[in-house]
Formats: sequence, C-alpha cells, structure tokens
Amino acid sequence: MIMKTHPCDVIKYCLRCGSRDFKTNDRGHSFNCGKCHFKYFINNAAAVACLIFNDEGKLLLTRRAMDPSKGMLDLPGGFVEPDESAESAIIREIWEELGVKVTKAEYLVSFPNEYVYSGISVFTLDLAFICVVDDLSGVVPADDVLSIEYILPGEIKTEELCSESMANIIGQYIDKYPRLY
Repeated sequence: MIMKTHPCDVIKYCLRCGSRDFKTNDRGHSFNCGKCHFKYFINNAAAVACLIFNDEGKLLLTRRAMDPSKGMLDLPGGFVEPDESAESAIIREIWEELGVKVTKAEYLVSFPNEYVYSGISVFTLDLAFICVVDDLSGVVPADDVLSIEYILPGEIKTEELCSESMANIIGQYIDKYPRLY
C-alpha cells in the first residue's frame, strides 16, 4: 500500500478554525478555508548539507541513526531553524552532529527535496556548502548520526544515499571539479 504523504492528502481541517472546508488550490501549493478565509501556503523549509573532505580527498558521509532513511548515507547538516541564517545552521549542525567547528564554508548548489517525516511530506530546499573544519581527528558521531564514513565522491553508490537531493549535490560537485575524480 502506498502511503499518501503530500500535505494535501494529510491536512483535512483548517489550522485556524478547525473547519473541514479547507481546500487546496489547483496546483496543490496552498489551502484556503471557506469558513474563516485563512490561507496556508505549502512552502519549502531550508536545510543545509555540508561537503567535508579529508586529506585524501574522500568525502565525509554519515549513516543516519533514525528515520527517515535510517542506516542510509547522508551528508552532514540539517534544517535551518527560525531566525537562523544558513551559515549559522552549518556551524550549529556540524557541531551537534560531529563535534567539530566549521572554519570555512563556500556555497556550492541547491536542490529541492521531499523529506517524509511522521507521515507527512516536508518539502525542503537543500543548500549545499563545501566546508572546512578545524580538526577531522576530533569527529565524533552524535545527535542523529549513527556513524561516519569517508568515500571518494566518484565511488559513492547513489542507491545508498538517503535522497535524490544528496545524490544531485554530490554529482554537481563531481561535475564542477572533474579533474579530481
């Protein structure tokens, strides 16, 4: 059985007044309440993904400790919190997940993603940054990271990655720096 997770399939009542007269527009990007006229937009949440390399040119990947995609490979990072910049989120997320400090971050690319959590799709815009950290020997998996692995970008099996977005980010890196791989 395929579970429908799009907000249009999950949200049935107005978030303000509780009315069942809460309908989506034709494109499925917003809801309108026929009773209180509340309008709710389905927007992307911002997330950051960090490409961190060791001295051998291998990419640091994490194994997810929890769902969604528990056990699959991921780039370290996470959601940008309210009132937080992407740059601040990078520093916070890498500290929380790996216990090291980011000393440099350079924007690479962004890709849309669909992150299914608790039975509902959360649409994200994954902002990828090439990052340098203070000391890779101090990396300790924490927070939602089960373990870390170092793999050359060209040797990563996309079917082991947790999302198409992560595969696209790594692919974009390889396309931008082909001489390295």
